[in-house]
Amino acid sequence: MVRTGFIGLGSQGAPMAERMLSAGFPLTVWARRPEAADDLVTKGAVRAGSVAELGAACDLVGLCVVDDAGVEAIAVQLIPAMAPGSVLVIHSTVLPQTCERLAETAAARGVLLLDAPVSGGGAGAAAGTLTVMCGGSAEAYDKALPALESFAGKIVLLGPIGAGQRAKIVNNALMAANMGLAHAALSLGEAVGVDRAALADLVKHSSGRSFGFEVYARLPQPQAFAHGGKLLRKDVDLLGTLAGADNALATAADPFLDAALAAPEA
Repeated sequence: MVRTGFIGLGSQGAPMAERMLSAGFPLTVWARRPEAADDLVTKGAVRAGSVAELGAACDLVGLCVVDDAGVEAIAVQLIPAMAPGSVLVIHSTVLPQTCERLAETAAARGVLLLDAPVSGGGAGAAAGTLTVMCGGSAEAYDKALPALESFAGKIVLLGPIGAGQRAKIVNNALMAANMGLAHAALSLGEAVGVDRAALADLVKHSSGRSFGFEVYARLPQPQAFAHGGKLLRKDVDLLGTLAGADNALATAADPFLDAALAAPEA
């Protein structure tokens, strides 16, 4: 059985790691805050004393931290400790260039790298229904696939290293754009005299519906989405780095994200 490891035990990473453990994979975990790993250790995971200790103990390591800086800070400790032929799977949503650089570093060590950001949140991870968007070699994908299947409902190999990140960034920016269009549509409806709640209910049953619209329509105000807005703002900005800040998805998303992240009125 492949010896797995996981770093990044947040609201999404922790249930991903737990699904791997429940599927029978030997699991080693490390967390910057030790208490974040306590529940998994209670359920049978092994707690590593350091990032390097985890890397040396595992054939496959999942990494699910917040941003590029966090991924690079962990990878610089992790990759030198990993054995040739092992696989590092980056589940964080980061710039594809970050994954490309790390893949070169890993290759020099004989370590395979797969970028595999996910969609579906903590609930999807717990239910085993995440969508996993992969970029990397067929060898890395094939080695990682059994572990990925423990928490995923849909897994796609989209191309070489970075392809998974590019797809995830576009997907999340589209979600933000759909919420931005919902923000505009309901505001315009009110402006021309249509009851907001009635219009929201109508659209959810009509051709203008989308998942982003349904999420937006449940919000009492845009600022209620401040936490999710921070994550989508990051991903829309990542798309701006790839495609220019004036891309069509950002143009649609920005007014809603600006409203969601606006400071509360005194």
